[in-house]
Amino acid sequence: MFRINYIEPFVMLATLLRWLFLASITGILVGTGTSIFLLALFYSLNQTAHIPFWFQLILLPIGGLLNGLLIYFGYRKRKAENDSVIRAVHKQDGILPMKTMPIKPIAAIITLASGGSAGKEGPCSHIGGTIASWFGRLIHLPPELQKKIVACGVSAGFASVFGTPFAGAIYAIEIMSLGRVRHDYLFATVIAGITSAQISKFWGISYTYYPIDFITDFSYMLFLKIIIIGILCGLAALLFIVMFEEIRLFFSYIQQRFHIWRPMMPVIGGVTLSILILIIPVDYLGLSLPLMDKALSGADIPFFGFFWKALLVAITLGSGFYGGIVTPQFVIGALAGNALAGIFGIHPILGASVGMVAVVAAASNTPVAAILMGFELFGSTIGIYVVGACLSAYIIIGHRSVYPDQLIAFSKSIWMRAKPGSTLGERDVQISYGLLRKIHRWQHREANKDKIKKG
Repeated sequence: MFRINYIEPFVMLATLLRWLFLASITGILVGTGTSIFLLALFYSLNQTAHIPFWFQLILLPIGGLLNGLLIYFGYRKRKAENDSVIRAVHKQDGILPMKTMPIKPIAAIITLASGGSAGKEGPCSHIGGTIASWFGRLIHLPPELQKKIVACGVSAGFASVFGTPFAGAIYAIEIMSLGRVRHDYLFATVIAGITSAQISKFWGISYTYYPIDFITDFSYMLFLKIIIIGILCGLAALLFIVMFEEIRLFFSYIQQRFHIWRPMMPVIGGVTLSILILIIPVDYLGLSLPLMDKALSGADIPFFGFFWKALLVAITLGSGFYGGIVTPQFVIGALAGNALAGIFGIHPILGASVGMVAVVAAASNTPVAAILMGFELFGSTIGIYVVGACLSAYIIIGHRSVYPDQLIAFSKSIWMRAKPGSTLGERDVQISYGLLRKIHRWQHREANKDKIKKG
């Protein structure tokens, strides 16, 4: 025992130094890779920012066709789902194919430049995970450490997009499993995220923060209102997930029912978007960051703006376009929170801020990352309100997620039974036997009361 106690600090120091080095190298590589993608994306967005409306109507189906062809032929010899970073950690020992790495980033640029409603963080997480996987194989890491370095790559990719290294570190871990955080990953993912964000700044990527300083003393009544807003934003996130799932299934049904060549499905999605923007403002296309900034500045926002954004994102991604799904959560949350703030008589900036991170906490099942993101983006003055909104949204959404590959470690409620190790996409979640017994007893009592009244 004496020898173990004597040696252990040196072993842990060696572990610390090892991951300080490996995570820093990963952050440098990923930060460079994601910066190249972001610079290419910003350039392409600038080229299509002020196109005539009629050309936008044509460009959406063209973008759909290019997306469909790229993904179809790019993954002709490989399965596209093998490029999932969550699946790579859980089922592929941290192995991601390097040959197909450019496909998703190029597809995302086409999607966003043509007006598809999606995000930019998905390609960055994919780039980060793939580069980290390649680096891990290059230095011959064993499977368990290979998984860890892929998590570092995802963290670095996320931090590079939003400039939130601490939230990125936790996000990369939380999306892997529902109800479990790998603490042994934390140091490495934080170092990778910080390094990547700094490297991206070096390459000219800038970040926007929204510090809030008008909140002073804590108000319990305001806290309760924020919890209600968190619940409603969680339900907005649930609506977004259901819309996305149902629209994806609808497009899949149409494709199989009428034997449509798969690359043509995004074209149909592009035509659908073109028809919709005849009645919906084009602000909901693309990243919609100006719309989010408007909500976060406290300006008046259409009450159902969050619904239109969710619908366009669901059609874009559900029809076969490729893009990220976190930036849309930011926009949906900011729009919903801003609109709800007026109902509860709170400042629209506060409503938009807590709504923005609450939807991420719910839709991605990442409450801790969302809370840290709130601190990094808005400052500590609204920290307690961010916590209330994120946790209530996370609970109310139940066992649903925009990431169907998330594993279930623990159920969110004692009244719900989930099979540990199953994925959220499998929907292996049921009401507990104890709650069913209580429901049946209540139904039996109500039936007896009715019999007595009738008798």
